[in-house]
Amino acid sequence: DFEGIFKEMDGLPVTIRLLDPPLHEFLPSLEDDEIIASLADQLGTSVGDLKEQVKASGEVNPMLGLRGCRLGITRPEIIAMQTRAIIEAALNAIDAGVDARADIMVPLVGKVEEFRNQAALIRSEAAKVFEETGKSCDFKVGTMIEIPRAALTAHEIAEEAEFFSFGSNDLTQMTFGYSRDDVGTFVPSYMKHGILMDDPFVTIDTEGVGQLIQMTVQKGRKINPNLKIGVCGEHGGDPRSVRFFSNDAALSYVSCSPFRVPIARLAAAQASVEKNGNV
Repeated sequence: DFEGIFKEMDGLPVTIRLLDPPLHEFLPSLEDDEIIASLADQLGTSVGDLKEQVKASGEVNPMLGLRGCRLGITRPEIIAMQTRAIIEAALNAIDAGVDARADIMVPLVGKVEEFRNQAALIRSEAAKVFEETGKSCDFKVGTMIEIPRAALTAHEIAEEAEFFSFGSNDLTQMTFGYSRDDVGTFVPSYMKHGILMDDPFVTIDTEGVGQLIQMTVQKGRKINPNLKIGVCGEHGGDPRSVRFFSNDAALSYVSCSPFRVPIARLAAAQASVEKNGNV
């Protein structure tokens, strides 16, 4: 898959986010006896022991639990596996004449020490692949900014990271304290009563979340004036949000779902015209 992406993006940077969803989403259901039995056989363990391991991995609030860089720190072999796959794919693509450029992104960082830990692991695994293959390639290691603490300490993280990308969905969720999976139970009422003018998961909240984004950009580029900073999430396909990202936050790019790319490109072009005073 990675090789195919590099070929399609020949000469352009490919940002690859490491595993971000909670660990439990990758585990088998305890109700699926056939899959549990098959997996236990593959792992050389008993069905009972495997079920106990799955139960032990359950969390009360998984979106704030073992996910993102926390998963990488506690289960480093997962990040090593992903890094190896990315680097080997980049090397294979280069052998095929492709200009492969991998930007490896560490998710859910809140402290610079978390990023430092994961960046060291990524670079160490890449070095092993280079030694084994006798080949090498350039790649970058950056981070998502999706926890308010990361925004507040962006100047520290910018000392280590080669690029930033805002995870606008999680940043909105953690700034408001709203569960994005449950906003349908109250956001319509909030909008009806004028508490919210827009659904903050559709159009970026420029006053609160936007302030954190602008602060991050200022702090990060004070350390590294050429720091590439983008945003990924559905906000990247919302025209009003794109205008904010382009003209008010001075981001380098936006990323969104494929079907929203035409809207995002048009909104970015309109924002650029407005910014340059050629309306």
